[in-house]
Amino acid sequence: MTNDFAADVLICGAGAAGLTLGIELARRGVSFRLIEKMTEPFPGSRGKGIQPRTQEIFEDIGILDKVVAAGGLYPPLREYLDNGTYVEKNPVEGTDPTPAEPYHIPLMVPQFLTERILRERLSELGHQVAFGFRLCSFEQNQEGVVALIAGPDGEKTVRTRYLIGADGGRSFVRGALDINFPGKTLGARAVVADVVLTGLGRDAWHQFNHGDMARMVHVCPLAGTDLFQIQAPIPLEGEFDLSADGLGRMISERTGRDDVQVHSVTWVSAYMMNARLADRYRVGRVFLVGDAAHVHPPTGGQGLNTSVQDAYNLGWKLAAVLDGAPDRLLDSYEDERRPVAEAVLGLSSRLFNAQKQGEMRRGREVHQLDIGYTGSLLSGEISARSGSLRAGDRAPDAPFKGAAGQPGRLFQLFQGSHWTLLVHGARPGGIPPRPGLRIHCVGPQGDVIDQWGHIRGAYEMEPGECVLVRPDGYVGATFCATHAAKLEIYLDRVGLSSIEE
Repeated sequence: MTNDFAADVLICGAGAAGLTLGIELARRGVSFRLIEKMTEPFPGSRGKGIQPRTQEIFEDIGILDKVVAAGGLYPPLREYLDNGTYVEKNPVEGTDPTPAEPYHIPLMVPQFLTERILRERLSELGHQVAFGFRLCSFEQNQEGVVALIAGPDGEKTVRTRYLIGADGGRSFVRGALDINFPGKTLGARAVVADVVLTGLGRDAWHQFNHGDMARMVHVCPLAGTDLFQIQAPIPLEGEFDLSADGLGRMISERTGRDDVQVHSVTWVSAYMMNARLADRYRVGRVFLVGDAAHVHPPTGGQGLNTSVQDAYNLGWKLAAVLDGAPDRLLDSYEDERRPVAEAVLGLSSRLFNAQKQGEMRRGREVHQLDIGYTGSLLSGEISARSGSLRAGDRAPDAPFKGAAGQPGRLFQLFQGSHWTLLVHGARPGGIPPRPGLRIHCVGPQGDVIDQWGHIRGAYEMEPGECVLVRPDGYVGATFCATHAAKLEIYLDRVGLSSIEE
């Protein structure tokens, strides 16, 4: 596939987006190089919330159990009052899991632990991050991209078919493409730090002067570590002491307590809060993912999750086009993901404004389970159906019993790099076998028995109806078995060519 190319894809940036994209390409046998200008992995906790939709993705790529084991649940919010007392609140609205939505609450996992698990998964698939390598320049033409990379042994020219900018909010790739990055600075500067600290328990997320942007400070125990994360607004201008002594003095001055001691700092950052969205996600053979395409205020835990889902959307499409699918499939990446980022930016900004007023409770709106692509060109309503599930919606999970009697879940059938066709009843004619498509018949005589009615409840499929699920867990098309021949056009468009039996 690579011919005179060093690899099919060059990924610049080994954060959560770059690592997820690498895993997606590795699962599909696509050759790639993943470079990171830092000489060692990111050491901080900046993105610590893993939302339910991202948990579903992590199940698919085989790391969810390790992520859950590495972190934990958010502790209660303990808001200290001026009279010396406190009140406790649950930061997460309580919901129960359902058969269609098995993951229902955000997890707390410090970013450095999440990325460590992603790197381990990448290693299991035979790939490593090349740390200490920086993209210096690149040019592209109709055949590929020529990139100049500087590393420990000097500069080297690398030729690939595609280049992915996963290189963060100050993206070199975005700047080199001269893509506008409009938005706004939110008029707030903050410090976030991972510290060793005594004087506060690990049983709560401690909040002092909440809603007071001059005196507020939050101290949260980081699940899976012995560390605490400090978050606090700081003056817009001037130097700020980011040392252990400086952070300790800030806590003392803002809380009036001298029993809280900061002993050491493992990572710290002072930053301006921004909400920005790139005008374009694609220029020719170059794409932006993650923070290179959008930056968010930290409220609501949306940034890392949106970045992971960018990569999850792009990965299967890159692999399909490299395997012969039409190039226009790649245009659907921006068409689908940019509106999502725009909506998430609005949500994060609203939550930030609410936080300034003292409100911290988060509900379903941050879980990202309702994100979909119903307006996408890849969402095909090939024939009318009575159910409410539409092409472009997230494909629900559901437990079932296999024909051999064993229990199963739809997410287990979806897991992997393939498409999945669910058929209510007998397999329709006119859909020959093809690489990358797995067909399952739901019903008493099928291989999937809807023993408890959860598939019927989630998919509302009538006899003879079919639902085609994309590799990224969204409904690609719905149709009746009598219109199966029309499915061929759709399958050709996404690169699923048929073979003769």
